[in-house]
Amino acid sequence: MIISNPEVYSRLVLSMVLSGLIGIEREYHHKPAGLRTNVMVGLGSCLLTIASVRAVDLVHGPGISVDPTRIAAQIITGIGFIGAGAILRPANDKGSVVGLTTAATLWVVSGLGIAIGLGFYAEAIATTILVFFTFIFLSKIVGRLREYTRAHPPKYEHDEDHATHIHDAHEQ
Repeated sequence: MIISNPEVYSRLVLSMVLSGLIGIEREYHHKPAGLRTNVMVGLGSCLLTIASVRAVDLVHGPGISVDPTRIAAQIITGIGFIGAGAILRPANDKGSVVGLTTAATLWVVSGLGIAIGLGFYAEAIATTILVFFTFIFLSKIVGRLREYTRAHPPKYEHDEDHATHIHDAHEQ
């Protein structure tokens, strides 16, 4: 599959736009991985995917096998390491973990870059819309659910750790 230079440029620009939209939303909410981080992850994933697809055209011949999906698999692994760095457990907050959404967002943005690099534009645009649906509407549901559980704490009758925690909270 030969990809023309204008097609490469349009893929890179689309990757920048979609990952940038997600980055702006994260920046607006003062999250650690904002506009620049999301754009870099999306662009890098797109570029590496395009390079792997173009490598098939460069290295062809009898008995030569090139799998462009191998680089995509390594992108996902690399983003896992970046995501792990985004997940933190504050020392002063016992049992609390922060950064999971940030890590997941970087993972999705890398997927957008891979999809766009392969030419899956509609899928990448649909995924971006679903990301915004998640950030906007599902965040409201989560907020309401958390308000409800503060007012009506769940009761764990069979789990000693949770039962003790609930008992201690009611005594305070």
